[in-house]
This record gives sequence, structure tokens and C-alpha cells, in this order.
Amino acid sequence: MAKYRAIPPGFMTVGEAAKKMGVTVRTLQYYDREGVLSPSAASEGGRRLYTYKELVHLHQILSLRSLGFSLEDIKQRVTALETPADVAEALAGQAEELRKKIEELTASLTAIEQLKEEVLQMQTVSFKKYADIIVNLQMKNASYHLIKRFDDDMLDYIRSRFDKESGLDFMQRFDRMSDAIVRLKKAGVPPGSERGRQAAKEYWGLIMEFTDGDMGMLPELMKIGEIGTAANTWEERQKLVNEYIEPALQLYFAELGADPFQEAEE
Repeated sequence: MAKYRAIPPGFMTVGEAAKKMGVTVRTLQYYDREGVLSPSAASEGGRRLYTYKELVHLHQILSLRSLGFSLEDIKQRVTALETPADVAEALAGQAEELRKKIEELTASLTAIEQLKEEVLQMQTVSFKKYADIIVNLQMKNASYHLIKRFDDDMLDYIRSRFDKESGLDFMQRFDRMSDAIVRLKKAGVPPGSERGRQAAKEYWGLIMEFTDGDMGMLPELMKIGEIGTAANTWEERQKLVNEYIEPALQLYFAELGADPFQEAEE
């Protein structure tokens, strides 16, 4: 480290550097001790001297810290700034990390707004249900609207029947099935057609997979699936699914010679 009797032009003390960058002297001293940012020189009296190059490095460090990187990570990411290309590369890296953070924050904001809407539609406080909604929002599971319809017994059953991975896989297959049924309805394919009967068979297979063959759960599922006035896009889709799949299932059960839903109600 170079030493100077007087402070040369272009150099500044730790206090001046801290003031310019809006940090404390103790922060700069800490970064120096940790080997993240060291001054270029010192005065003969022992004062640490910084240049504008270190201020640019400090900007890198502060940006990465704000994104949650540890000092060890930052040591690996802070690049030498010897040429304009080096500076441009460093700024491009910061911009990319900021874009990722903005995407994460946007997703978090959306999830919070969705959770708020769901909570306002509930009649009672249920932190267990809130937690399940949060988990499904984090997994980007569009069917999280279902959860507010489940009582605690149904939620306990789901937790025992599925883990996070298998539960998400099931809901993704259920969503794809629902989308396929909506397409059949919009295309005017009759519920009694071959495609309609196949859809009913696959839909019933998913219900049996969910219940593990327990017919006693059917009345509760029928209640959960009832949609009056649709309040969101999921309910709008489910209403279309119900309008198509109910007659399709009736025809499918007629072919089988049994109606499990009717038997479950008796």
C-alpha cells in the first residue's frame, strides 16, 4: 500500500469516502478488515485513503448486500475495474441481479395481494388455512382457491395423503384435466360423445385417486365443488367444468350401472 505525507488530489479519507457514499466510517473499516474493500493508500500518519475506484467497488458491494448476498459471496462477485469493459460487465451483473430481485418481489407482492383477497372472503380466522394458501401461492398452484373451501378435517386428510411434491403433481394434473374439459365445452363437444365419456372417465379417476377410493368423502367433495356466482377466474373455470362434467359423469355412470355420488348420499 502506497503511503503519502499529504493527501494527494483524487484521494480521500475514510470519513470523506463514507460521507460521499452514505455509509458509516465503521462500515468501511469493517469491509477493510474482512478483505472486501481495502483503501488504495495511507498517509504517513496512518490515515486510510480511498480513491474513486474504491467508491465504485463500494457501490458494487452495497448493491449486492441489498440483494441479500453474504460478504463471502460478494468477494467472489466483485470484479476488477481496470477498463471500461470491466465496469460495464460489473454494472451488467448488478442489473441482472436487480432484475431477478424485482421479479421475486413482484411475485411476493402478487402473492400477498392474493392472500389478502382470500382472507377477506373467509368467515373465520384460520391460521392453518392461511399457511396452506401461502404454501400453494409459493408453489404457483392456481388452485389455491380450493383451500378456503376445505374444512380442517379435509385439510388434515390432504396433508396425510400427499406430500408437497405429490400434492403439486396431483393439482397440476387436475388443472390440466379441468382445462381440457373447458376446451371440450367451448368446442361444443357433447358430454355423451366418445371424447366426453373419456373425459368423464379420467376425471373420475382423479377423484378416486384423491379420495383413495373412500366413497364417504364424495358428499364433502360435492359441497366443495358447488359454485354459485363465480368470484374469481378459478371459480369461473370450475363452473364451466361442472356444467360439462356433471352430465358426462351421469352418462358414464349409467354405462357402469351405478352412481357413486347418489349412493354416497343415501
